[in-house]
Amino acid sequence: MIKLALSFAVVFLVATFPATWLMMLFLGNVGIHVGYWGTLPLGILVSALLGSASASTY
Repeated sequence: MIKLALSFAVVFLVATFPATWLMMLFLGNVGIHVGYWGTLPLGILVSALLGSASASTY
């Protein structure tokens, strides 16, 4: 159970990394310098939005 939880956490962080990193770049260019952990909640939302928008429906 612990291995499953740890592997889920690693997969979750790897899956949300691209959106979080791009949000860090954008916010840095705007003038709001936020680290990875500060941008992670917004990166999670952006990842979920992109995933749901690109999902095919039957």
